[in-house]
Amino acid sequence: MENSNHYIYGRNPVEEQLQQGAESVDKIYIRKGIQHSQIANILSLASKNRIPYTEVPGKKLYDLVGGVNDQGVVASIAQAEYKEFEEWLEKVEPDAQTAVLLLDEIEDPHNFGAILRTAAGAGISAVIVPKHRQAPVNAAVFKTSAGTAGRIPIVRAVNLNQAILALKDHKFWIAGLDQNSDSMIWDQTYDVPMAFVIGNEGRGMRKKTGEHCDFLLSLPMENRVESLNASVSAALVCYEWKRQKVQSKK
Repeated sequence: MENSNHYIYGRNPVEEQLQQGAESVDKIYIRKGIQHSQIANILSLASKNRIPYTEVPGKKLYDLVGGVNDQGVVASIAQAEYKEFEEWLEKVEPDAQTAVLLLDEIEDPHNFGAILRTAAGAGISAVIVPKHRQAPVNAAVFKTSAGTAGRIPIVRAVNLNQAILALKDHKFWIAGLDQNSDSMIWDQTYDVPMAFVIGNEGRGMRKKTGEHCDFLLSLPMENRVESLNASVSAALVCYEWKRQKVQSKK
């Protein structure tokens, strides 16, 4: 079987990818015999965006994505390219409207995709990830991001803690999400370049990484709920930052 990381499948995921991120779709494969009325929107979007599609035997779809419920439609997608941290940082001119996310070993591709979608929607400048122990940019990430993977830079750092120190040298302030903090996400004023650290789904933010942060932030929790999903936490802090940016312009 070919590397399934290059493909997404199913009618709704393919249609959503065409709606949200058609520029990443290279080609669409359709199982022979499928009624075109069932995939009319997909064919229309493909034509509109000048994306080629071809009818193939079911075995071809199996060769591409394996024994999954492909619903007769598979799209080949160009994987988002990483930017290397040092090269990206050289070109950054941060100001009070700049914020980035640092992912401290997010291993679930669905979380990663959801974080990318939120970051793009909130106007975050980049998502910085470690080179190791981090979910790769694959088909599941593309699917969960709903076509937004690649719309903002995905920056790869060899060592996240060293990246934090380099960001500080470029006038970024570092805020880590930590449920043990007494400071809520709205207790701080984000009027400087910001970098928000999102910890691992199970372990949270590493101790050493937390020590490099300028301050730690938490979310108020009730009913004995200990924490939220990493992507939900990222969304909340991104939109608190966004809220403050909008307020400051009024």
